[in-house]
Amino acid sequence: MTNFLVRKFIRNYKNIKDINVRNSYGEFAGIVGIICNTILFFMKIIAGTMFGYVSITADAVNNLSDASSSVVSLMGFKMSGKPADEEHPYGHGRYEYLSGLIVAVLIMVIGVELLKSSVEKVIFPSEVEFSLIAVIVLVLSIVIKLWLALFNYSLGKKIKSATLKATGADSRNDVIATIAVLSAILISYFSGIQLDGIMGILVSLFILYSGIGIIKDTLDPLLGRAPEREFVEEIRRKILTYPGVLGTHDLLIHDYGPGRQFASVHIEMAAEGDILETHDILDTIERDFNKEGLNMIVHFDPIVTSGDKVSNLRTWISEKIAQIDSNLTIHDLRAVTCKTHTNIFFDCVVPSDFNMTEEELNEKICKLVSDEYPSYKCIITFDKSFAALPH
Repeated sequence: MTNFLVRKFIRNYKNIKDINVRNSYGEFAGIVGIICNTILFFMKIIAGTMFGYVSITADAVNNLSDASSSVVSLMGFKMSGKPADEEHPYGHGRYEYLSGLIVAVLIMVIGVELLKSSVEKVIFPSEVEFSLIAVIVLVLSIVIKLWLALFNYSLGKKIKSATLKATGADSRNDVIATIAVLSAILISYFSGIQLDGIMGILVSLFILYSGIGIIKDTLDPLLGRAPEREFVEEIRRKILTYPGVLGTHDLLIHDYGPGRQFASVHIEMAAEGDILETHDILDTIERDFNKEGLNMIVHFDPIVTSGDKVSNLRTWISEKIAQIDSNLTIHDLRAVTCKTHTNIFFDCVVPSDFNMTEEELNEKICKLVSDEYPSYKCIITFDKSFAALPH
């Protein structure tokens, strides 16, 4: 069903790397969400009002909030599709993240209001009339919402959209909430115990919990979330396939919205190589990543490879540092020989959760080196690991 709708309504649907096609997916998902949730809202609000079920009314209002969320998502995808301009040279892709945040806030507001009305129903209980129509409405709602969850998650995974994945998760949560409401109605009918208000409270708390999770998911990219390890490893493997590349480090990725990522990276190559040939390889790396949608800037780090002494020392220090912590890495090592000693310069990448201070780590590394090479003096620059690549 999903594939049929995509082929029917999205032009050039296979080319998901194209920003316009990607936005078409998001806009189409928003339209489908508006239609489905609006239908469910009217069905449930009529059933809840006619038969006095506060839990069904709460579920109806939840569907109305979902319809509103779909409107916000639709506008978010439309606005994120605006091209870059003089004031926003990186484009408007973060509108998609902002729309997801607005959706989460709407969900939280609805959850609070539903919680208040449900508590009132518990304090001032009233008899509710069992209705087969209400049961049918809820069963139909479960079927539609289950399809909507799969629909949004499928499209979200296809175009790598956190907003659509969040919408899919919200629809899945709605399925669970509606099943709970249906169960309460059936239990109340067969046992005579009134669970309508209690179930309304549970549904409200569930909505609030979902809202908190979605807020976190949409805030993370706005605050500068670290790139996924798989993505970082994929970049590393690709860079190492180019001729002459010895290593890579200091990868920085800035996210300006889906499909609008900018990166910079340091690449180590032999200092003795032909500079024009090296420059051509680095240009090729940049172009290849740009073709795949990642705007990459490459910095060349020349590494002396003609002397075995420096090469062996780099390997030895790397192995010793890895014994302190396997996540520690070094780069840009060079040796400067003086009359009385040799200065060893290098950078050390430290994870953000490392349990030693820079002073303690510096002292430990220097001692390791001086114990083995008494005339060597380490001069270390410590880097933070934003998205450091192992090498």
